[in-house]
Amino acid sequence: MCPTSPPLRSSRLNPESSSPVSDTSGEKTNLVTPGGYRKLLDELAFLVKKERPRILEEIQAAVKQGDRSENAEYQYGKKRLREIDRRVRFLGKRIELARVIVPSQQLNDCVRFGATVMVEYEDGRKKTFILVGEDEIDTAARKISWKSPIGRGLLKAKIGDWLAIEVPGGVQEFQVTDVRYVDDI
Repeated sequence: MCPTSPPLRSSRLNPESSSPVSDTSGEKTNLVTPGGYRKLLDELAFLVKKERPRILEEIQAAVKQGDRSENAEYQYGKKRLREIDRRVRFLGKRIELARVIVPSQQLNDCVRFGATVMVEYEDGRKKTFILVGEDEIDTAARKISWKSPIGRGLLKAKIGDWLAIEVPGGVQEFQVTDVRYVDDI
């Protein structure tokens, strides 16, 4: 249950104050929505099943051309293969640590992970933010990380709360006007 919040809350940009979610082994848990988890799996499958084999074929073709020391296709292929392998390891770790949170199963008494939050600034401007995992950020779609300054400031806020959140560009002040939990994000 979210604590009762005062009429105006302030959140400072301080990375040390954000407490990471951990599993029992002490590893940082990667919170994701079901859609974000699917995207991680799809990217991993694409890299392993399609992109890596394609690059390996290009490298084999470049090897047949002879001298590898001056062979740009070979050098580029090896570099690209290292990049793919690095990304595959990263995705594997993110998937291993993933904790899938279904937004519609969240309690809707306040802002939590997966929430779609509508806010209104003092000048009447309205914005919508969707709190998602770090791997799902898409500013064009209004998806922000729950660990971002605005995301951390919105957590546990309730409809009607006025927030003053410190961001790199200054302080943003707005009122939470609606909180929804939908799975199609």
